[in-house]
Amino acid sequence: MGHLTLLACQVGIPDTRSDGERARHVGALISRIDRRLAERKADIVVLPELSSVEYSRAAFDRLPEISEPLDGASLGSFARLAARHGTHVVFGMPRRDGNKYYISMVAVGPEGNLMGHYDKLHIAQFGASMEKEYFQRGKHLLVFEINGFRIAPIICYDIRMPELTRTLCQDHGVHLVLHCGAYARDESFYSWHHFAVTRAMENQCFLASINRAGDFFGESIVCSPWVNEDRPPVIFGTDEEFRHIDLGMEELDSVRANYPFIPDKRDDYRSLPVQAP
Repeated sequence: MGHLTLLACQVGIPDTRSDGERARHVGALISRIDRRLAERKADIVVLPELSSVEYSRAAFDRLPEISEPLDGASLGSFARLAARHGTHVVFGMPRRDGNKYYISMVAVGPEGNLMGHYDKLHIAQFGASMEKEYFQRGKHLLVFEINGFRIAPIICYDIRMPELTRTLCQDHGVHLVLHCGAYARDESFYSWHHFAVTRAMENQCFLASINRAGDFFGESIVCSPWVNEDRPPVIFGTDEEFRHIDLGMEELDSVRANYPFIPDKRDDYRSLPVQAP
């Protein structure tokens, strides 16, 4: 208890514009993760947003074919991976519910059991994003526990809404935020790391922000609850990379003890009167 090993998977995703292409990609991806877990176990494996399909208009135009119900083939494949290695897996997929589509992160337990899913709350429609044309907003949060760590996924654009991460950490006791993204190198790319560091430090939590690989993506970042020149964030390159990262509850407890600013937060700022000049 109090220690967690995370396998952060910044993975390359090929063209997936048919059910068969998606299935081949997921199968090959799981084989690569299998090899890393055979070399070293992990408590949880984390993949990017929409890790089962490419992120493009060409793919989204094929959502009726490449999306899946929650209990579809991709869930079965990742569930078998989790059961083989006795680990947890959090992966991204385009989820179909009737005639509606959601950008979802799905959590699978070490017995291959479905633990729950989170649908992206904030749908991006700027830069390289065109999500509002295809996807619906989510309506709930997801929090689960591993080795004493309370863990919650959020997705890409969600990080720009500070109220979400604050609610997860302060109201639901989350210690690790899994921020799974598809950060393309558009006008929003530069500011992404600043948001990741800020959310980790202002909420005194661990935050793993996992992107897909490739020259147009890359640079996943994992932050501790306190970041400075002696404890910089872990930043990936652009190539596909599977990196084990060890997290300890003692570090989080130490940061909260040494920098106890959260207890100084007021319960209500909106009711404070504004003094006119």
